[in-house]
Amino acid sequence: MLIVLKLLGSIALLIYGMKVMSEALQKMAGPQLRHLLGAMTTNRFSGVATGALVTVAVQSSAATTVMTVSFVNAALLTLAQAISVIMGANIGTTMSAWIMSAGFSFNITNLVWPAFLIGIVLIQTGKHRYVGDFLFGLSFLLFALGMLKQTGVEMDLASKPAVVNFFASFKTNYGTILLFLLIGTVLTAMVQSSAALMAITMVLCSTGAITIFQGIALVMGENIGTTVTANLAALNANTQARRTAMAHLLFNVFGVIWVLIFFFPFVRMVCSIVGLDPTAPEQNPTQLSFALATFHTCFNLINTAVLIWFIPQIEKIVCFLIKPKKVEEDEEFRLKYIPGGIMKTPELSVFQAQKEIVTFGERLLRMFGLLKQLYHTEDDETFQKTFDRIKKYEDLSDRMENEIAQYLNQVSDAHLSDETKDKIRSMLRQIGELESVGDSFYNLARILRRGRENKVVFTAEQLESGTEMTHLLEEAMTRMNEALANRREDFHMSESIEIEKQINALRDTLRQRNITDVDNHVYTYEAGTVFMDLVSECEKTGDYVMNVLEARLGVDHNDARFNEMVQALEQR
Repeated sequence: MLIVLKLLGSIALLIYGMKVMSEALQKMAGPQLRHLLGAMTTNRFSGVATGALVTVAVQSSAATTVMTVSFVNAALLTLAQAISVIMGANIGTTMSAWIMSAGFSFNITNLVWPAFLIGIVLIQTGKHRYVGDFLFGLSFLLFALGMLKQTGVEMDLASKPAVVNFFASFKTNYGTILLFLLIGTVLTAMVQSSAALMAITMVLCSTGAITIFQGIALVMGENIGTTVTANLAALNANTQARRTAMAHLLFNVFGVIWVLIFFFPFVRMVCSIVGLDPTAPEQNPTQLSFALATFHTCFNLINTAVLIWFIPQIEKIVCFLIKPKKVEEDEEFRLKYIPGGIMKTPELSVFQAQKEIVTFGERLLRMFGLLKQLYHTEDDETFQKTFDRIKKYEDLSDRMENEIAQYLNQVSDAHLSDETKDKIRSMLRQIGELESVGDSFYNLARILRRGRENKVVFTAEQLESGTEMTHLLEEAMTRMNEALANRREDFHMSESIEIEKQINALRDTLRQRNITDVDNHVYTYEAGTVFMDLVSECEKTGDYVMNVLEARLGVDHNDARFNEMVQALEQR
């Protein structure tokens, strides 16, 4: 029982070490990795190279595939580009198998203690703490591998007749290979870590419990089971993202099929590379672990070399298998980019949240379009229908703020870099101000309804002035959405500040004109009150829009450069 617990505990420590190491690498190079993934996919070969490099960098094919699905969902990568990246990710993930095989070849725990020491010093001092996190995760990984090797020796399964007889009952034929392939697929899908299953396979092979043929069948199953991660990430994504995840599955299934056709000759060829006789009664544990790593690498390299020429055909197949969802009404609540399922990489999840904020701004602009229709509507039935749609959008904005905030709070629970923490704080402020914009639009609709109920009729001059105000507000909203959708470094606030100044100046002008027109009985006091309520609410909306921009760009009212810019515009 103690040995079983040591085995399970070592596997848990292995998974944790991989997770800590992967997240530390993402903190060190998260933005650069996103830029690399988006920029270096100009053709299928660069896409494969990029996928392999990113996966080696973060030591997680799951992170790369989930990231790729997110980029497709955000329309930053085409389906064809994503397929090539995923092919590269399958090559990059073989590095983990080589690390593990090295762990079974010598006493790797000798490297653990200095790595632990250096890692904890870096973490505690705060200098290069992400490097410390990486070393800490690597130490856990190496320690877990050493424990697995030791536990395998203690289990000594080869000397236990019951175990030997059980596995010996499985003849070396296609039926057994298919059974172990299925077991590998199911276990990897459950654990969601092909690295953990690879470690278990190496333990079973090195202790003589299973043959190299059965071990390789488990590795084949692990390649299929690991695709569950990307498919889960794509459950609530758009059609192209779900097609990307399906392409990942088809890639590995195709590889398994051709390996099964040439299974025994292919395995013997792989074993010959490391000098292993697969039929010998006594096997070298080191050679067995290297044979598994070699198979994993050859499998993915050959699979990619074959399928890279058929990316357009794979694209057609997944497009045929996954049809577009029925277009949903834009006013129905549905987050487009934030996944409802797993959240594997907190650093990269921030990118998805920003895309959702962009959608938030676009929906508010459509809400403003309805408000302009309401301003010029004369028919009572059309007015009520438009008002109801605006109310629906206001409810939608409340729910979007709540859902995005909850997601960001979940992300912030992870151990994040300072840069990512600042981004999350900025995003929380952005969605709060965007929700205020939605509330303000609804208030404008209510003011218009109040005027309609009181039989208020605006003069031609009021209508023209109102149109001028809404035009300025629409310009401000458009600029806000540009800032949300693009890089902060490429956006300048000067034009938005100028628009805000024009809105304030127009409000002051209309306020003075309103007093004069009411005194001269151009229109009633009630009409003037309703009109000025509209103008004041529009000006307030403009303030909320500026708040969104300031949050997005990291600008503070107390910032000296911001105040200098405002003063320069005022002087001009």
